[in-house]
Amino acid sequence: MTNRRTRPAPRPPEGTPPPAELARQARAVLADAVRVARWASPSPRGGESHVEPGRDGALSAAAAQRAATDLGLTPAQVRAGWDRARLAGLIELHGDRARPGWRLRAWDRDDAAVLRGWVALFDAWSIVHPAPEGITGTSVAEVVEALPQVLSLLQLSAGPVQVPALLDLLEQRVVELREERCEVPYDSQPLPAPAAPDAPLSLLLDWALEGQAAVGALTLGPGLATLTALGNWAVWVKLEQICVAAQSPAGNIEQSAEDMLRGCARLTPGPARAEYRAWLAARTVSSAVTELLEAARGEDALLRGLAFDALRVVGAPAESGVRAAADDGSLRPYALLWLAEYEGADPEDVHEILTREESTWLWVDTAAAVADHGDIQLLVRHLDAAVQSTVPALLDEVRAVGHPRTVQVLVALAAAHPDPALAKAMRRAAFQVHTGGV
Repeated sequence: MTNRRTRPAPRPPEGTPPPAELARQARAVLADAVRVARWASPSPRGGESHVEPGRDGALSAAAAQRAATDLGLTPAQVRAGWDRARLAGLIELHGDRARPGWRLRAWDRDDAAVLRGWVALFDAWSIVHPAPEGITGTSVAEVVEALPQVLSLLQLSAGPVQVPALLDLLEQRVVELREERCEVPYDSQPLPAPAAPDAPLSLLLDWALEGQAAVGALTLGPGLATLTALGNWAVWVKLEQICVAAQSPAGNIEQSAEDMLRGCARLTPGPARAEYRAWLAARTVSSAVTELLEAARGEDALLRGLAFDALRVVGAPAESGVRAAADDGSLRPYALLWLAEYEGADPEDVHEILTREESTWLWVDTAAAVADHGDIQLLVRHLDAAVQSTVPALLDEVRAVGHPRTVQVLVALAAAHPDPALAKAMRRAAFQVHTGGV
């Protein structure tokens, strides 16, 4: 047995306000969002929600006007507060009703919940402050990916930094990102010159700094940018997450999403979530979501479930990617369950949003994961999780659902099941699926 030295709890940089003061500042940044969330939520006595959000979760013009009148805000302020409330986890959507998120319920008494809500908003700054129209997604993604280095320079400087210095750093980082994407030629032909950006980086830097200012992470002066106490603390938190992951025995920070998920497969939920957070902290949200969904589309059913567990840690910024994934047949059940949980469905009722066919497909996919990675007796117990009330009904619907692993799952069940009659029925069903019979 080896004794591993415990890493001491990290301390924030000297001069960082105590958590209570940071939480006070975060409450000030999100004050309008909290007001809108409380206005939109049902009353504790079971009253109806004030709003019926559209499919995209946006407020209707009528609801925004009602809120503006009730709260003494402009409709634009109400819409901004609504978007921030959703991103910070203050409000959750369940069908056509708005429900208070757990952070809203804990807002006045739990400083840690407040800071986590603000960090969620900080991570989603590019959603809070959309890029100017007419700029390609590639250019926007480059700046979003390069911005952590810009924020690190601001933190190291511990004071105002001139915008031209930040622009120099941004240009260097964007060049590095473009070089990393270039393919090495097979012959001696020179690499093509990087494509010129569709907008000056100075414009994109202004947009990024304004976005950070919009979430309270920095302040802007004439030609200068300065991290706020909240911004300085948030950058330190992100850097510390990376350091912890790099030093931990299970550190998967440099791995691909697929390898990271495999590394987390045997961890219990708590340590697995810690690994997900550390891995996510080292990447932009958009690239992490894309990579996780790509891993979920692979052949390993276990990785599908783990990828969506990691996407639950991402939270609100993953919503658009998960909604798009619902159009992919292999990901649809996972995506629908993720969205239902995100919108506040009761955990005990969340599976009711799936059709019978989707539930059966998910049952087969989960069985495939158990057959590949789990205990064989767990596979037998998995029969109890089927929506069908009898094994014959399950076999009929499993054969019809068309999952690519149906044959392997049925063969594994037949080999493991103690009832000879049921095992025989499963072997027969597997043969019929394999041969295309009925």
